[in-house]
Amino acid sequence: MIKRTFYLLVIISILAVCGIAQDGKAVGVANQQAAVSEFDVNGLKVLVKRRPSATVSVGVFIRGGARNITEKNAGIENLMLNVATEGSKKYPRQALRRELARSGSGISSGSNQDYSAFTLGTTRQNFDKLWDIFVDVVLNPTFAPEDVDRIKAQLETGLRERESDPDSALEAASDRIIYAGHLYANDVSGSITTIGSFTPADLRAYHQKVMTASQLLLVVVGDVEPETFRQRVSTSFAPLPKGSYKDTPLPALNFANPTLDVSPRSLQTNYIKGVFPAPTLSSSDFYAMRVATTILRDRVFEEVRNARQLSYAPSADMDNYAANTANIYVTAVDANQAVQVMLGEIKQMRTSLVSQRNIDAVAGQFLTTYYVGQETNAAQTGELARYELLGGGWRNAFEFLSRIRQVTPEQVRDVSNKYMKNLRFEVIGNPSAVDRSVFIQGQAD
Repeated sequence: MIKRTFYLLVIISILAVCGIAQDGKAVGVANQQAAVSEFDVNGLKVLVKRRPSATVSVGVFIRGGARNITEKNAGIENLMLNVATEGSKKYPRQALRRELARSGSGISSGSNQDYSAFTLGTTRQNFDKLWDIFVDVVLNPTFAPEDVDRIKAQLETGLRERESDPDSALEAASDRIIYAGHLYANDVSGSITTIGSFTPADLRAYHQKVMTASQLLLVVVGDVEPETFRQRVSTSFAPLPKGSYKDTPLPALNFANPTLDVSPRSLQTNYIKGVFPAPTLSSSDFYAMRVATTILRDRVFEEVRNARQLSYAPSADMDNYAANTANIYVTAVDANQAVQVMLGEIKQMRTSLVSQRNIDAVAGQFLTTYYVGQETNAAQTGELARYELLGGGWRNAFEFLSRIRQVTPEQVRDVSNKYMKNLRFEVIGNPSAVDRSVFIQGQAD
């Protein structure tokens, strides 16, 4: 009885956090949107979500990602961010570390194909002090030679290890095939060659180039009064040039035909990834495709692992990029049988209607995973930025579950038929274990 009561309390708390009524209808979307203030400071777009909390999360997002770099300077933005967080003019490395440790705060960075970010996590009590430190790190990094050399060595080690791990090698090899001739071919992580060539002067010049108001987005979530924060931003970012950055549309990825590439490796099992196109976050197909991919994931797990015991962890997943993809993944000794079963499940998705019960189950999964994942201020900062940059505007961030619940069986079939085809396979393993007719001809309708 105690266990049952605890479970019910957990569910009720989840519903309260998510703003979802127990009948499944969204009741808090308007309130969530009303909690966000949007304003412009000299061309810098700012979003403030006021949320009663003991912590504050801040993100300064740099638009562009792979569009900002070339083959020759791939990885420079990621390196610049990593080194910048090591120390600034007012707060050299040791002083910065002391302040962060004293306040229990963190300043970090990250990059992906579409944007990068400086991030701050601190307590509301320490926010005023940490804001000044964070701004100095973002605007006035020192790029000390010793910091540059140390971070370069760390990134180079990571790049070497990427090739030694089969899953990482599979991801890298698949990306090379899928992104060939595309802007995403410029790897935001860079290569050992490019990372090794960058100097402190290169990083300073790149920092100056991208740090313009028009290329940045500032998001804060926490117990912060919007008008007071607007004044703070106006003062802190006054030296920032306005710039004239504009997003450029990305070309579509090439999925005209199914392909198969095998990278020979002496392994006991074969690592397999099949990639297919997917709608972007701003597309009307996105939510139906999220449902379809989740149902496909559950089906391949049931058929490949439970029913046939061909693999421990078969899966299907969908990314969140401006040029988007989804995929099936499996590690198997019998690569052909595993892929044959997975392609069979895709054909079922494309030709048959799933039940409404399936869709309701997916919505339930997202209730307990997606929204619970948004409980922290840091997660909400990232989600607001992602929708603002890729999803047609930050307001859409609060529509996720209601949009999922509107998906119909017919829409799931239609998006499956539209996108789950012409899979481009990458295999890391034994070439003699791979039958091309299964991977390529097996996709024929």
